Amino acid sequence: MLAHPIIAVIGGTGELGSALAKRWAVAGYPVVLGSRSKQKAQAAAEKMNADAPSATVTGEDNRTAAAAAEVVIIAVPYASHESILDEIKPAVAGKIVVDAVVPLVPPKVSVVKLPPDGSAALIAQRLLAGTARVQAAFHNVSAAKLHSSGPVDCDVLVFGDEQAARAVVIELANAAGTRGVDGGPLANSAAAEALTSVLIGINRRYKVEGAGIRITGLPLAQR
Repeated sequence: MLAHPIIAVIGGTGELGSALAKRWAVAGYPVVLGSRSKQKAQAAAEKMNADAPSATVTGEDNRTAAAAAEVVIIAVPYASHESILDEIKPAVAGKIVVDAVVPLVPPKVSVVKLPPDGSAALIAQRLLAGTARVQAAFHNVSAAKLHSSGPVDCDVLVFGDEQAARAVVIELANAAGTRGVDGGPLANSAAAEALTSVLIGINRRYKVEGAGIRITGLPLAQR
């Protein structure tokens, strides 16, 4: 894997996807925005490049974006999760696929309701079985924080069944201005996905935007 792998952000025109994409582009990563509409992705890419002249961002339809990248980020609504995984499956063989989807179930999105598989990431592992190296991350950092400038006061828990792939995603979390923390196997992703609903409730009750998490007890340089 190259020092700066090409990253496809599927859902790259959405709030979370666009925020992550811009941060990686500014950090020097080539980024491909994926959308069901190639035109929408291209327009978003042009805006990112205009806002950050050092960025290298392009836009494609979802499958083309996934095919062009070495690391694929899934940042789409839960309602679209399975259909988009089916769409990109032929393009992600052997690649790291990072599932950032949270199974929020309206109207009570502040109440934890995990799917029968255990988590959205485990659904991705099942649907992409034998093809991609599925990881999970970026569940508990708000898009609003990522759209701001400078470091983000939030840790990102990274889960996956392959330590080398987790290390790649931790590096991406660090490059996005957060701190990546190894959360262990993919089954543990259920904890972070559930915590998102808890954080949504905290935001509402305390009238704040973007409550996040910090893992205490780690040296500051620990990743």
